[in-house]
This record gives sequence, C-alpha cells and structure tokens, in this order.
Amino acid sequence: MSGVYSALVHYPIRERDGRTATASVTNIDVHDIARSSHTFGLAGFFVVSPIDAQRALVVRILEHWRSGAGLRRMPHRSEALATCLASESIEEACAVITQREGRAPMVLATAARAPQGRSVTAFAEVSRLLAERGEVPALILFGTGHGLVDQVLIEADVLVEPIRGVAGYNHLSVRAAAAITFDRLLGQAAVTGPHD
Repeated sequence: MSGVYSALVHYPIRERDGRTATASVTNIDVHDIARSSHTFGLAGFFVVSPIDAQRALVVRILEHWRSGAGLRRMPHRSEALATCLASESIEEACAVITQREGRAPMVLATAARAPQGRSVTAFAEVSRLLAERGEVPALILFGTGHGLVDQVLIEADVLVEPIRGVAGYNHLSVRAAAAITFDRLLGQAAVTGPHD
C-alpha cells in the first residue's frame, strides 16, 4: 500500500474576514504535527509556505531537532521530524509525493466548515477509502489561520467531515485537529473497528 502524507498549509488560507492570506510558521505546529504524523505511521509531513524566509525557518526548526540541541535533549523527536519537509505550495508537495510513489496523491482536505455546495465525507468512509486505495498515495491537508480557502476545499478529491465537539464551540488548534483526524482515519479503532 502506498503512503499517506500530511501537509500543514500556510497559504492559501483565510483571514478572519474571509480574505486570502499567508500565515506564519510556528515551531510548535511543526514539531507537534510531525510527532502526530509519525505516531500514526504517515510517510511524510509537509510544511507549506510560499515565503522563502518561512521555509528557511522550517529548515532551522528541523535542524534544531535533527542535529542541534533538540536532538541531544530529546532524541526521540528527531525520529518524528525525519520525514518533515518544507514545501513552497500544495502543488509542489503533490509533485514530491508523485515522484516518490509513482502516482499522484488522492488529496483530502479538512475544514471546520464546508463551502456551499460541497459535500463532506464521514470519517468512517474516508478511513475505508484510505484502507482500500491500493497503490494510490494520499495527502491530508490542514489549514492554518481560519482554514483553507474555498478553492482548495472544492478542488480536493475528498472533503473530510468537520470535527464536532459537544459544547457548541468549534475552534480547535490545528495541532489538535490533526491528531484527532489521524486517529479517526488511521488509528486502531479505524483499522480494526471500535469493537474488535
């Protein structure tokens, strides 16, 4: 079976007022999502930003955990960050996956809300699609800021249903949303079923 990858997208994302924007890379997002990606067996994790200085920041963060003080202090994080890459765009991440896997990835997008007219796919169904996809790799997109722009959500092969809480509040950090999504799509319950 081909690999599942994830990407933390910093552009194109939405601002609070709906405009398209670019968000800043943060250290905690990079290493926490890399750790979650590795925990659930993903083949790679892309940090997407079109800004050269932001991608250089990702490289510095990775160097800290792979060969710097972070490696000496917490060597297990180096393993998790070994599959992390800085990427200029979603298209570039897809091109890297295509080169590695020999096929273009199925793109799955996540969002707290779906754009008008776009249907969402339940976690259980997406988990089944991933399990049955054969040699087709997959890329799961997470948006920073106020989420991925509608165009990305519309163009994705699959739009994963939103994570819904129980308190009427829906503003998870992207780190928490990624971990929950990986567990629901790739975790033990997703693989074996909740009662196995």
